[in-house]
Amino acid sequence: MRAELLTSVLSELNGSTADIEASAVLSTDGLMMASMLPAGMDEDRVGAMSAAMLSLGDRTSRELARGELEQVLIKGNKGYVLMTHAGPDAVLTALCKPNARLGLIFLDIKRAADAISKVI
Repeated sequence: MRAELLTSVLSELNGSTADIEASAVLSTDGLMMASMLPAGMDEDRVGAMSAAMLSLGDRTSRELARGELEQVLIKGNKGYVLMTHAGPDAVLTALCKPNARLGLIFLDIKRAADAISKVI
């Protein structure tokens, strides 16, 4: 039941804009809870990397006196990876196109993270 609700939130997120290519919800220790990833993309690797990056972002934000972490944004020449907390025990990761309109995506991801935090 919970996995279906999470998948529904991801489906809505991915459908909100063509700029979001894939998304996943995982526990803060990297275990996949639900995903809408491209075929051939390793869920375990996505989970482990997302959890590690968010943990490092949390620590960096605290150590450098930037307050509580809101999101981690990675920009590569083929697009963006955006990670944010979805409640205290989950992480939302989204893969976005290189020409993505980030302002709109930030709003969509915040909305999805709020919905996920209510499910978990």
